[in-house]
Amino acid sequence: MFTGLIEGIGRIESVQRVGDHMILKVAPPFGASECVKGESIAIDGVCLTVTEVGSNRLSMDVSHETLSRSTLGRLKPGDLVNVERALRLGDRLGGHLVLGHVDGIGKIIGKRQRQPSWVVRIELDKSLSRYIIEKGSIAVDGISLTVNRCSPGAFEVNIIPETARQTTLLQKRVGDPVNIETDMIGKYVERLINRDDSPQRDFNKSQDGITEEKLLRLGFGD
Repeated sequence: MFTGLIEGIGRIESVQRVGDHMILKVAPPFGASECVKGESIAIDGVCLTVTEVGSNRLSMDVSHETLSRSTLGRLKPGDLVNVERALRLGDRLGGHLVLGHVDGIGKIIGKRQRQPSWVVRIELDKSLSRYIIEKGSIAVDGISLTVNRCSPGAFEVNIIPETARQTTLLQKRVGDPVNIETDMIGKYVERLINRDDSPQRDFNKSQDGITEEKLLRLGFGD
């Protein structure tokens, strides 16, 4: 579990393809010796497990599933990435609850300066738009951001100077891909409302939305 408050910018040291997965070696923005084998680290918003701790770098395996849903497969030595260690119980929750389980890849389609900040517009699959609300939270490359505006297939976020300094987001150009994780609370609410445990259920088909009948069945109303 993460907060989306990036600790700093790391650098990709090496990328090694092994079959259908990848071994990633990263120089973190903190001492590698502070980490232990088996702990979770978010790299550009993707939760990965540390498999080896070196003197100044961390090794992590990236599965085929993760490569298919994120931008990590595009990384190359020298690239800069956002890094966050897992949340500890008792820490302040300054961002929002982020799992590090990326929903999909978005694309930057606009950047404009609004002194002293920047407004970034991002395009994403329309199927994810239902989980995005104005003034809600979203993770972009692991960064916890507030949604300024949203429409089917796109949303806008504001990047303040401190976020720009601590992350890689403003270094990206229009057309560049970014990892998107929507707010998990909305997904759980949808799953509970549309609950169907029948064996024949097709999980690839979209479920009906909220209806009066469903609300009454769940105990809402008279």
